[in-house]
Amino acid sequence: MPDPHKPSERGAALLTVLLLVAVMSVVAATALERVALATRMTGNGGAMDQARAYADAGTQIARMRIGDLVAANPAKITLAGGWMGTPQSIPVPGGIATARVTDGGNCFNVNSVVTGESEASLKVRPIGVAQFQALLQALGVETRQAQAAAAGLADWIDSDSAPQPGGAEDETYAQASRPYRAANRLMVDASELRAVNGVTPAIYDLVRPWICALPVTDLSPININTLLPTQAPLFAMLLPGELSVAQARQLLAQRPTDGYGSTVQFWKLPSLAGLSPGQGVSEQVKLTTRFFEVDVAVNVGGTQMVERALIDARESPATIVRRNWGAGV
Repeated sequence: MPDPHKPSERGAALLTVLLLVAVMSVVAATALERVALATRMTGNGGAMDQARAYADAGTQIARMRIGDLVAANPAKITLAGGWMGTPQSIPVPGGIATARVTDGGNCFNVNSVVTGESEASLKVRPIGVAQFQALLQALGVETRQAQAAAAGLADWIDSDSAPQPGGAEDETYAQASRPYRAANRLMVDASELRAVNGVTPAIYDLVRPWICALPVTDLSPININTLLPTQAPLFAMLLPGELSVAQARQLLAQRPTDGYGSTVQFWKLPSLAGLSPGQGVSEQVKLTTRFFEVDVAVNVGGTQMVERALIDARESPATIVRRNWGAGV
C-alpha cells in the first residue's frame, strides 16, 4: 500500500483511491440497474395478471350470454340479434376489454378424421378424410397434395402404426432433420397440423382459418343457420364433386332471415335437388350450435392480452372446455 506521507508515493495513493471510486461506481450502477429491472418486471407481471383477470371476467360474461342465447331457443340458433362476431366493449378500470363470440363448430374438425372413444382405439374415418381433402381442394390445393395431407392427418391421429396409402407414420417422421413421432392421439389445438407430413407451410397458412380441434371425433357440426356465405367451402366439402363453392355461397346467401326450421326442410330445397348426401352428411348439418368460440382482447395501461376460449353449450350452464392466452391483439 503506498504511503501518502512520502511525496514520491502520493501519486500512487491518489490513483488507488480513484480506482476504488471507479469500481464502487460500477458496482452501484449495476445494482441500481438490476433494481430498476426487477421493479419493471414486477410491474409488468402485475399488469399482465390484472389484464388476465379482466380477460377471464370477459370470458365468464360471454359464457353466461351464450347460455342465455341457447336457452332462448334450444331447437334453433340463428344469426338473429347480431351476436356473432360483433365486438362487445366492456369498460374495465384503466382500460377496456373487447369480447367477440363466434360459432365454434362452423369449421373443419381435424379430429373428425378418426372414430373411437379412447386413444387406444382411434380408427380412420374415411368420410372425415374425404371432407378434409375436399376442403383443401375447394381452397385451391392440388389434388395429389390434398390427398397426401388428408392421409397424413389421419395417420397422425389414429392409434395404429400402419400408414395409409400416401400417409405417414413413425418411419417417415424418424427421417426428418429433427426426428419425432406421430402423436397417435386427438389434437388439442389445430396448430398441431403443422407437424403432419404432407402439410406444407403454404397449405397450413391457407387452411388455418377454416379448421378447429374440437374435443370430440364427431364430423364437423355445421350449423346451416349460422354458416356465413364467406364460409361456403365448409358446406361444399360435404358434397365433393356435387356442389361447387359458388353454388354453396349462393345457397347460403338465400337463407331465410329466421333460418331453417328443420334439416328435412333444408335438404328438400330445389337448389339441392338431385344431390345425394349420405346419412352421415345429412345428420352432420345442424340447426343448433354446441361449441362457441370467445375472444377477449384486453388493453389496460398499454398492456395488451388476448384470451381465447372454447365454450361447450350442450349442457346448462355452458362450460369452458379450454382457453389460452397471448400478448397483443
